[in-house]
Amino acid sequence: MSEHQEERDYSEFRVIEDLGGWRRTHHNNELTAANMDEEVCLMGWVQFRRDHGGLIFLDLRDREGLTQVVFNPEDNAEVHERAHAIRPEYVVAIKGKVRPRPEGMSNPNMVTGEVEIEVTDYKLLNTSETPPFPIEDRVEVGENLRLKYRFLDLRRPSLAKNFIIRNKAAQSVRRYLDGLGFLEIETPVLTKSTPEGARDFLVPSRVNQGEFYALPQSPQLFKQMLMVSGMDRYFQIVKCFRDEDLRADRQPEFTQIDIEMSFPDEKLIQDMAEGLVKNMFKETIGVELPEVFPHMTYADAMRDYGVDKPDLRFELKHIDITDVFAGSKFKVFASSELVKVMVVPGGAELSRKEIDEYTKYVEIYGSKGLAWIKVKEDGEWQSPIVKFFSDDEVATLRERSNCQPGDILFFQAGPADIANAALGNLRCELAKRFGLIKEGEFKPVWITDFPLLEYDADEKRYVARHHPFTSCLPDQLEVLAEQPGEAIARAYDLVLNGYEVGGGSIRIHTPEMQEKMFAALGIDNEEAQEKFGFLMDALKYGAPPHGGIAFGLDRLVMILTGTKSIRDVIAFPKTQKATCLMTEAPSTVPSKQLRELGIRLREKKQD
Repeated sequence: MSEHQEERDYSEFRVIEDLGGWRRTHHNNELTAANMDEEVCLMGWVQFRRDHGGLIFLDLRDREGLTQVVFNPEDNAEVHERAHAIRPEYVVAIKGKVRPRPEGMSNPNMVTGEVEIEVTDYKLLNTSETPPFPIEDRVEVGENLRLKYRFLDLRRPSLAKNFIIRNKAAQSVRRYLDGLGFLEIETPVLTKSTPEGARDFLVPSRVNQGEFYALPQSPQLFKQMLMVSGMDRYFQIVKCFRDEDLRADRQPEFTQIDIEMSFPDEKLIQDMAEGLVKNMFKETIGVELPEVFPHMTYADAMRDYGVDKPDLRFELKHIDITDVFAGSKFKVFASSELVKVMVVPGGAELSRKEIDEYTKYVEIYGSKGLAWIKVKEDGEWQSPIVKFFSDDEVATLRERSNCQPGDILFFQAGPADIANAALGNLRCELAKRFGLIKEGEFKPVWITDFPLLEYDADEKRYVARHHPFTSCLPDQLEVLAEQPGEAIARAYDLVLNGYEVGGGSIRIHTPEMQEKMFAALGIDNEEAQEKFGFLMDALKYGAPPHGGIAFGLDRLVMILTGTKSIRDVIAFPKTQKATCLMTEAPSTVPSKQLRELGIRLREKKQD
């Protein structure tokens, strides 16, 4: 473009207030050589604008893709002159003819890369200020800025693709479950607070002042009511809310695929769930998951991987060596509840700086350190701890670990929960460091036989590992009464590539069994009636055996799209501080609203 053209005032080319009968004929990823010479009408945003000293090229973008359009002064001088006003992110409509791109100018990376549109007319539908960041994938932008201008961030092709896949996944779920006779039924959003699990989000009632609704952490009790009601098979794609600390794969509000069935056993539910996930992956990204999903007990998962959601795309199993050092002079190991080692092939190449960084990493999980041994090429062990080992301990450790020259051994010792968590999560970090994870590979596994309860030292009582409506194995009733921590649940989680994507159980369906469960949790009859009276009443009227599962739709879509953060598959997500940077929620409200609710706030403490 010449200097004269740059300086010209294009304000005369005003925005068109309506489409004036123009109708879009194609999205911007549809036109190929098969459409040659067709007259078309495209609409969208200007991605790029290029002036080649006569010809003006635009890449026109919508959610589906890009099409190149060209304004030629020899075809229509007046339209070409008006095209000088167009800038990136302007909204335009163009009419033109499909033609081949000039020889050597095709773009094999674009669906529309063989063609361009020779513009015969265009309308300027809206202008745009210069965006705070380029609307393209190849530019790195801070997440806070992206979330502040989320409506612009969502224009980026990679984000748009995520939501196209999310929609396909949701529709796949509906078709699959409808074909199996499930009814899609909505359950209440304003419900009763039942604080057995994460914290509730509370909603004050204006009509019933001093009383509060809770936003549902899940539709658990309502779907059980539906089974009592004879609905037989229920599902819902539903918003759930949990007031908890956030991570990359957690949000305060999230979407669940919620499913419940009457008269099932574990296999029936798992077969249905496997079919649902297989169908989803095939229909959305064209991937065939394994025909059979393997099963692994909770105890085996913790023994071999340190976590109950193991990533099976790589090995790096743990080895329990607590017995090896039971009477050792190395007191750090000898006095520990659990001692484990993990052998990393080729890991001896790690620098001391890297090892120090991994030592800081395991501290996140409560670990007090990270012991290590490098196996040198001549087989000699290099480590600050080897001098404390006896010859027998060295020999047994060599045999158990089967370590080879060039390997490194990492150790964790201490309380079982800390040692497992530290080494289990370090395992995944090391897999990334050494390139052990194959992109595009999917390894599902069912984790079963969970403990029904776990002891909460802060509350000094047992709490439900899943929820207090989960049944234990039929032969575990005496164990539940006498040794609650030893009871095994009829629960199952579906894990995929290290993420728990679904979890469920066979439910308690008799009032007698539910009372025993509440007793094990330290909930007496009066408290049970206050919190769960409607459930106890329902169980008295012929509740059928029932069970189900819930999938995290956001997490499944995160895996389907290959994104690293759940925020990239939620249209308007919250930050890790549970705030919305775009709308500035949560926010203060006028005193009048609080008075109507019967609420008075305490004054904030001054820093």
